[in-house]
Amino acid sequence: MKDFIRTHARPLFYATWFLLGILQALFTELQDDEAYYWVFANYLDWGYFDHPPMIAVLIKMGTVLFGGELGVRFFPLVLNTLTLFITEKLVAPKNLLLFYAVVLSAAVLQLIGYWAVPDIPLLFFTAVFFWCYKRWIQNFSLANTLLFAVACALLMYTKYHGALIIIFTLLSNISLLKKWQLWAAGTIALLLFAPHLWWQYEHNWMSFRYHLFESNVNPYKFSYTTEYLSGQLLIAGPLAGIIFWAAAFKYKTQNAFERALKFTALGFLFFFFLSSFKGRVEANWTAPAIVPLLVLTYYFVEQKGGWRKWLYRLLIPALILVFIFRLLMIFDVIPAKAVVQKFHAYKGWPQQLKNNIKETPIVFSNSYQRASKAWFYTGNRAYSQSSYTERRSNYNFWPVEDSLLGKGVYFMDIYDVQRFPDSLQARLWPIGYRYDSAFHSFAKVVLKPTEKEYKVKSGETVQMLFDVTVPPHYKTYLQQHPSINQPVKIGVFQKRDWVKDMELNVTLQDLIQAPVLKVPLLFDLPKGAYFLRVAIGSSTGIFTHNSDKINVTIE
Repeated sequence: MKDFIRTHARPLFYATWFLLGILQALFTELQDDEAYYWVFANYLDWGYFDHPPMIAVLIKMGTVLFGGELGVRFFPLVLNTLTLFITEKLVAPKNLLLFYAVVLSAAVLQLIGYWAVPDIPLLFFTAVFFWCYKRWIQNFSLANTLLFAVACALLMYTKYHGALIIIFTLLSNISLLKKWQLWAAGTIALLLFAPHLWWQYEHNWMSFRYHLFESNVNPYKFSYTTEYLSGQLLIAGPLAGIIFWAAAFKYKTQNAFERALKFTALGFLFFFFLSSFKGRVEANWTAPAIVPLLVLTYYFVEQKGGWRKWLYRLLIPALILVFIFRLLMIFDVIPAKAVVQKFHAYKGWPQQLKNNIKETPIVFSNSYQRASKAWFYTGNRAYSQSSYTERRSNYNFWPVEDSLLGKGVYFMDIYDVQRFPDSLQARLWPIGYRYDSAFHSFAKVVLKPTEKEYKVKSGETVQMLFDVTVPPHYKTYLQQHPSINQPVKIGVFQKRDWVKDMELNVTLQDLIQAPVLKVPLLFDLPKGAYFLRVAIGSSTGIFTHNSDKINVTIE
């Protein structure tokens, strides 16, 4: 038996890995973000508010072949398996079983390797990038230059973090700046990435503005840094995490390729360590470091017998933990809220809801996650209506709100359920809902200030000018329904906290009368930095986002 396993180790390993992933994909509830990306796939585009389009393309391909959770997850699982195969080619291991022990010690690859999230294709294209880079620096041929350029572009089409992989690799080999092949590869990659950049330009660079200026701007807490560091041990391990990071620090690189791996692994660690002082850092943001960590760890433990023994000792308990977590993801057997919320919160109630509301569309308050999962599990078209006090999502830009204008919907929320005439009990929370016979929401009406920022004195009144854009579909609807005359107001925020509202003597019907709006604003505020956001009422009572941030400094 041992001889059979040793002789057929490679096909046995990859077949088992893939089949376990298939089973997990079939029987595990979609994660919140997976359902959101499934909606991405219903609106294929060159870009989205949150991410580039790669994950949407993969999900769309899978849903053409299969239904349900497997269709969403099939191609991410294929790429996860191929990631390990390409990483094996990068390592070229003399001891194949040791390499597989290293891979199996990285439990995260098993536990989330089937998820339809951008990190999975990002890992794959990270492995492809390093495979192309290794070939390229060995032979700067035109073919290898083209392959390297394509790999760079695919990284960027997957997740914006791909730029860090390219940057850290170049920092590890700065002499490449003298090579014309580098500039040729960069030009080709930029041309390949141009459709996404054009999409960003047409959408006012909304993804970059969100990630750079709106996301992750909480006041600093020391726990952000400690949670980040502990998370890095878990995402690389969990039990062998110390070995992985020790390898990244201690392994002495032998060539430019290995140096690129080390720069990338440690570069991600330190870059997001510094980012943790700005705000919360999600553990998965360093996911691309896993590929160089696998390679460096293999090289390190192959040389260091003591570390290798500890890797083997920790492997069995790590596999036991993985097996337990696999079961917990499928079977609802423990009442721990964190586990239930992540893997079992949508068991039963979507079908009950479907029986109650039939085919009527759904509008969820401030939750693109719940809207997306309700859409997936009921089949009813769903919309997440974002309040001006909360973050936006891609629902603000898809043609969902427009399609529901004036139609009957069920409005839902899990908070203040007593305000709803009907409710049902989900696994963790009650869901209140009410029927709205003529839903109207106007998040696509945009007020753009003629000035990007203002400096005013406390107590000063400023005449602010706005260019008003009302889409034709909305304008026609409002002209046909003059009784719909929602109020317009401006919310004042300091950092992420709502401070107050400025009521305006303006209504929705006023906005369709003229392309420019002039309003006086009294800035009766203490000195400091603020931002404003225009908001328009809706039939649900929610005031929506109707402008980008307007920065104001009170002197």
